[in-house]
Amino acid sequence: MRRLRVLSGLRAPAVLCAAVCALATGGGAPAHAHTALLSATPSPGSKVGPGTEVVSLKFGQLLGGTVPSVSLTGPNGRTVPLGEPVVAPGATVCAAVKGLPVGVNTLTYEVLAADGDVQTNRFYFEVKKNAAVPATPSACAGRELPEPANPSPSPVAAQARDEAGGFLDRDGVAVTGVAAGVAVAAGLFAVRRKRRGAGSAE
Repeated sequence: MRRLRVLSGLRAPAVLCAAVCALATGGGAPAHAHTALLSATPSPGSKVGPGTEVVSLKFGQLLGGTVPSVSLTGPNGRTVPLGEPVVAPGATVCAAVKGLPVGVNTLTYEVLAADGDVQTNRFYFEVKKNAAVPATPSACAGRELPEPANPSPSPVAAQARDEAGGFLDRDGVAVTGVAAGVAVAAGLFAVRRKRRGAGSAE
């Protein structure tokens, strides 16, 4: 009996220590587990049509007053314009998109966890011409989402456009000047012919 009491006496501090250690280490799931991505549209690894109009991310929980950052990169490495993200009920983030480029696209998102850490994650999906357009999630459907900004042209394209515009402008001015000169010359010629005709008649 004494031996059993000794063992019980040793076991109690061990259980208490385990409980204290569990409380010291959080005693549950880490804070970032609540901000884990539960689902997405388009979903990771999926194939969607270029007519997809909404990107959505559903999280386990979002820190109040925060809006995750969402960005999209096309297969050519250029940024695909997205509308400003909107947080809908159910910890769902919705963003409008237009004109998804065909190929593998990369969606990157940043979310603030309850412990203050900013978590950055990304996943990939493919855009194919013959693929179906995914249905807009119910949390995003019917909402007025900010339109994505028009994509800005690359520096090379912008320079080519500006040079072409300047060239056309210069040509336009030159052609206008020549046309005006021709019109004046034609008018003078007509006046002279009229005067000569009048002189001959006299």
